[in-house]
Amino acid sequence: MLFSGAQPALLVLADGTAYPGWSFGATGTAIGEVVFNTGMTGYQEVLTDPSYRGQIVTFTYPELGNTGVNPEDEESSRPQVKGAIARNICQRPSNWRSAQSLPDYLKQHHIPGIYGIDTRALTRKLRSAGAMNGAISTEILDPSELLMRVQEAPSMAGLNLVREVTTTTPYEWSETTGVDWDYKPTSDTPLEQPLTVVAIDFGIKKNILRRLASYGCRVIVVPANTPPEAILQYNPDGIFLSNGPGDPATVLEGIATTQALLTSQKPMFGICMGHQILGLSLGADTFKLKFGHRGLNQPCGLAQQPIEITSQNHGFAISADSLPDAEVEITHLNLNDRTIAGLRHKTLPLFSVQYHPEASPGPHDADYLFERFVQTMQQHRQRAESN
Repeated sequence: MLFSGAQPALLVLADGTAYPGWSFGATGTAIGEVVFNTGMTGYQEVLTDPSYRGQIVTFTYPELGNTGVNPEDEESSRPQVKGAIARNICQRPSNWRSAQSLPDYLKQHHIPGIYGIDTRALTRKLRSAGAMNGAISTEILDPSELLMRVQEAPSMAGLNLVREVTTTTPYEWSETTGVDWDYKPTSDTPLEQPLTVVAIDFGIKKNILRRLASYGCRVIVVPANTPPEAILQYNPDGIFLSNGPGDPATVLEGIATTQALLTSQKPMFGICMGHQILGLSLGADTFKLKFGHRGLNQPCGLAQQPIEITSQNHGFAISADSLPDAEVEITHLNLNDRTIAGLRHKTLPLFSVQYHPEASPGPHDADYLFERFVQTMQQHRQRAESN
């Protein structure tokens, strides 16, 4: 259904494919990497996830905006995407938590969107040709002219976007669940005194911070370029490596810091980009996936282990051939394409996963990993105190 007075818009991909449609959100032109997300829920969390920085997200669910938007579901302070693509848009949301419609929300934050196109055909295109740059425009409706703008944009490979989303100053996070609909920890882990976690912010989601705080941790968030000496001055019980956007191999300061922190023997836990940076710091390589994993139903596990259904959002992965087998073991594989989804160091208290155990949106199968991190930190503290 078209909005009253709907304005024409155009989507053009880097290979020249053009999709005419209608505008929702802001007017103007947005250029970024066009990807697709297969989740049936959680569009607001997706739009505000810093890991989507620099990308135009195609939503495969056929209608967007039914439940509106609200402050509680934001994963950062604003939408991080360059643009949004949908089949249909709901102009009048119906939900008791809704504070604003999705089109008004995107317009407020100057994010253009396009609807009325065949998102199934677009998704099949991206699956066969791979994620590629593209542009949404309400002001350039000539495909050839818009294509010229797209061809000037840099590729996601080799792009460091962490500096655009990381915090500029350290801060302490104290919010746990915050709202009565949120889920609780899988078990109560007794803490005689709070465990201090330093979270290195490569583009961290709010719900990761909530989960750590829900397990009784004191969480200090620091910029991505914080040197290891400054991190250790907090005397942390553990170090968390967050999710984030762009090419992980370009985050040289984060990789160098993580390498230096390995010698501290501190427990470390990485999620998504944090998983990749931990792998890079251990000597592995990363590579760009053809179209990435972005959705809520990615199966992960190993033979004779319970399968976890996971929420994922990444376009890069760790190369299995580059892993130092003597030091690191694979704990999880993505069962769709057999890429690495989890690692553990054989002698150091380090582990990481490529997926998002904090969900938001998504299943809670992997929430136990936060408890494992807490238990690892407790054990490390007890050993330190006994020595």
